[in-house]
Amino acid sequence: MVNITSVWKDNSKQGSFPILDQDLTVDVAIIGGGITGITAAYLLAKQGKKVTVLEARAIGEGSTGFSTGNLYAIPGSEGLHTIEKKWGKEHARQVVESRAAAIDFIEARIQEFNINCGFVHVPWCLFSEQGESASYIQKEREAVERAGLTTSDFIPFDIKPSVGFSIANQAQFNPLQYTVALAQHIQSDSCLIFEHTKMMSYEEGEPCTVITDRGKITATEVIMATHTPKGLYFVHSSMEPYREYAVAATLNDNYPPNGTYWDMISKQHYSIRTYDTAHGKVLMVLGEKHKVGTEEHNESRFRNLENFLRERFNVNSVVYSWAAQQYKPADGIPYIGKSSGSKKTYIATGFSADGLVYGTLAAIIISAEIIGNPNPWNKLYDASRITPIASAANYIKANASVTYELIKDYLFKENVDHFSEIKPTEGKIMEINGQKCAVSRNRTGDLFIVSAVCPHMGCIVHWNSGEQSWDCPCHGSRFTTDGEVIEGPAISALAPIHHEPSKS
Repeated sequence: MVNITSVWKDNSKQGSFPILDQDLTVDVAIIGGGITGITAAYLLAKQGKKVTVLEARAIGEGSTGFSTGNLYAIPGSEGLHTIEKKWGKEHARQVVESRAAAIDFIEARIQEFNINCGFVHVPWCLFSEQGESASYIQKEREAVERAGLTTSDFIPFDIKPSVGFSIANQAQFNPLQYTVALAQHIQSDSCLIFEHTKMMSYEEGEPCTVITDRGKITATEVIMATHTPKGLYFVHSSMEPYREYAVAATLNDNYPPNGTYWDMISKQHYSIRTYDTAHGKVLMVLGEKHKVGTEEHNESRFRNLENFLRERFNVNSVVYSWAAQQYKPADGIPYIGKSSGSKKTYIATGFSADGLVYGTLAAIIISAEIIGNPNPWNKLYDASRITPIASAANYIKANASVTYELIKDYLFKENVDHFSEIKPTEGKIMEINGQKCAVSRNRTGDLFIVSAVCPHMGCIVHWNSGEQSWDCPCHGSRFTTDGEVIEGPAISALAPIHHEPSKS
């Protein structure tokens, strides 16, 4: 039986953190309890700041708990040679240097608190089985070496590639176990961590005010550690949201050696690694990336990943499947620091698929700035930067896509006249009394009707059949069938729509 969850969530000890039940005044309020928020809380509390962390779900169970658990110094998802082309050799070198420092930081915290999260040093390998991506791989290898890292031809993989290279001494761990354990160690009267506490509104000022569904937080400064900042921010126009999929399977024999293996196929990479669960070893593969809200029937993505494994390994059965979200920055580098035009609000976003390292790095940079000891990398990742040359093509592409989706979806009308035409697990956009409505049925046939207009910026949501959610193709907000926010920049839920029972 396939567990529809990440391998980490099923193989980590759960934390026990309270729900906010009072109004508080703190130095720094951190929205988001993933690796970014918890790391920032650790650093700020250590310097004497009174901190509170507010997590809408459970600690570490957002993007952190749905990652691959791979740690590597190069910005793999963007490509170091691409960043070097846009920014220059020195910028590329600093990106590698800063990411390596973030990995060292994670290892140091594991040692400091004796965290049992399966941390191990492994090689990171980039290769192609057929050589179709040889030019990309060679450019990447040259950029990696110019940035000061040593590469090798040796790739300890059962399937011998036609072209590729490896970088030694990278790492892997269980990111959810690490984040929960770190949160448990730092929780105190001066570092208050709350879960199942959702931010409902935020106003920057002197002081800043965070209204949650459980109480009010007054803070001198606020960190939006929510993968993409909640609310309306200029940076949303400089990123594209993507979904990526993962499966984990048991094999009948011959697991590959420990390592992070990236197999390049048609300009996409498939990330492969093993993990020792409580029930035995599994082999994971992640890939099949696409823009959020652009595929209704994404079940095929999971099948493609299963087929990828079966074509290369003696698979017994698939035991886990999950998906994760990422935000790709227009100029290839994350946005970390004070938000554009803000004096008290810090953001950390645009990590692409490299959030564990970049999230840790963001916490290091932002906490140093709040304390008054700016980090040498804060200018490199400046969240308020304007980079027309480095970002022009992707910026235009991202915003043209948003405009297209807005116009197309308001003009388009699905050929659905009655609720009875919607079958279990289906979702359709219908017009009810002139209003665009998102109508769906769950697996037992219960009917749900909510507004189809995303409360973030007014785009029309699209049905995601594989994950049974409504997804916004503009900026990546995702909602449950009854309209509650799952993730993304939206703060408010999709508005409920009342209907006459006779129409159902």
